[in-house]
Amino acid sequence: MMVFLEIIKIAIPAIVVALTSYFIIREMLRKQLQMQEQRIRQERQSAVTPLRMQAYERLSLLIERLSLPGLLMRTDSSGMQANTLKIALMMTVQQEFEHNISQQIYVSEKLWEIIKATRDDLIQFLDLVSEKLPKDAPAKAYRDALFAYQQQRDYDPVATAQMAIRKEATSLF
Repeated sequence: MMVFLEIIKIAIPAIVVALTSYFIIREMLRKQLQMQEQRIRQERQSAVTPLRMQAYERLSLLIERLSLPGLLMRTDSSGMQANTLKIALMMTVQQEFEHNISQQIYVSEKLWEIIKATRDDLIQFLDLVSEKLPKDAPAKAYRDALFAYQQQRDYDPVATAQMAIRKEATSLF
């Protein structure tokens, strides 16, 4: 019995010391792991932030290029009919969009949906205005009609998209 009590006298403090050491070391390792994860997150963030800012810049440029004045300035309409100009404008819109489609991975899904809605609205607008003209109308008449109908619109999808891009880009800071 005496030996048993002696073993217990030695074992209990050893168990207490072992458990204390275990919990202290576990907590230290947990904190060290958290610090390492935070450092990795910061490194990742510092690498991704410039790419995201570049994506916002490119999408802002895309939206500006999809604005009606910018689109018409870049499309040579001399000698064209209205229908030919409409097709050329729609192709330009699609090419601009496809050129910047990879930027969607750097922006929120909501912003990308706004960008797509802007593109879709412009294509519908180009189609709608061309339907109001005679089939053999010259490109100049189509251009004039586009500007006239644009001024009558209550909603400007280009301005909405630009505002959404600026809002999301400023959220990085």
